[in-house]
Amino acid sequence: MTDAVQYQPTLSRWGVVWRVLFMLAISGIVMVEPYQRLAASHPWWIPIDVVIGVLAYVLIHHRRRRPVLVLAIVTTVAVVSSAAAGPAVLALVSLATRRVPWEIAVGALLSVVSAETYSRVAPITTPDPVWIGFTGNVVAAMAMVAWGMYIGSRRELLWTLRQRAERAESERDLRSGKARADERARIAREMHDVLAHRISQVAMHAGALSFRTDLDADALRAGIGEVQVRANEALTDLRGVLGVLRDPVSGEITHRPQPTYADLPQLVAEATAAGARVSFEDRLDEEPPAAVGRTLYRIVQEGITNAHKHAPGALLSVCLEEVDDGVAVRMRNPFGFGAPGAPGAGLGLVGLTERVDLAGGRLVYGREGDVFSVEVWLPWAP
Repeated sequence: MTDAVQYQPTLSRWGVVWRVLFMLAISGIVMVEPYQRLAASHPWWIPIDVVIGVLAYVLIHHRRRRPVLVLAIVTTVAVVSSAAAGPAVLALVSLATRRVPWEIAVGALLSVVSAETYSRVAPITTPDPVWIGFTGNVVAAMAMVAWGMYIGSRRELLWTLRQRAERAESERDLRSGKARADERARIAREMHDVLAHRISQVAMHAGALSFRTDLDADALRAGIGEVQVRANEALTDLRGVLGVLRDPVSGEITHRPQPTYADLPQLVAEATAAGARVSFEDRLDEEPPAAVGRTLYRIVQEGITNAHKHAPGALLSVCLEEVDDGVAVRMRNPFGFGAPGAPGAGLGLVGLTERVDLAGGRLVYGREGDVFSVEVWLPWAP
């Protein structure tokens, strides 16, 4: 069995206070009759009893570090000190929370022996037969053990639930981090292929200009302008998400170049033909730049995928319009419409957020009553 020490929570200030009050109540109940008799016959023993009891109260605070030793000492002094009865009870209950069989057996035996010995030496009236007193002491010890084992089981349950929750949160964070890392790695692979082509064009034009000595000023300016155009195209591609993906081992093409804004009607038509319900409204007056168009396509594609997975049969409303020198995409679909479709890992929107951030835009998604909405804004010039 796992060491029970790890299940022991740190006691709060109130936890310490109520345990002390509990011990005082037990000691007070046990001390009443013996102290009445001692006051008449042996009054000098009362302060000794109190001093021994105070030592037991001090020692009981070390019960978690040395549970068996503390129990043995406290139950032993409880034989001659009524004030130590409270600490003796708490020591047995605390020991039982560990749920170690041999410790519980030793603790219960010591508790019964201590109670039986106390009933013989204490100045109290014992009109009941011996077997009744012994049975009462055994039942009391069993009750204390059962109480302690219940507390220990509950502590272990709470500890297990807390560990599961922390582990689930950690796994969720790892999955989100992996999705972002995968998206960044994919974008890096895309940029490798595309930028290599763009930069090679820039290098080719610049190299040609460096060897041409017969060019006049107008031709030289035209050549430099061409280099500038190619460099601007490379910068634009760097800000976007485009290109082709190649397998890192074989180098084979795994995905064709990403579609653009012009392919959105075809995407909606294909989704509708497959059984999806999509209402597509395009309010853009002109076609956005290629990089923005590619991002728009991926956003709408992810929205259709999410609606199919989590709300099959629901109507997905998609609207594109110009807002604040940029393009706004609004997608909305109701919740709880039909049975869930294909299961998802819940990471599509994580990767989409990364894509939108790299494009200089912003993405907000969440539940609004019975509707799930996704709102994206992208700058017109990435």
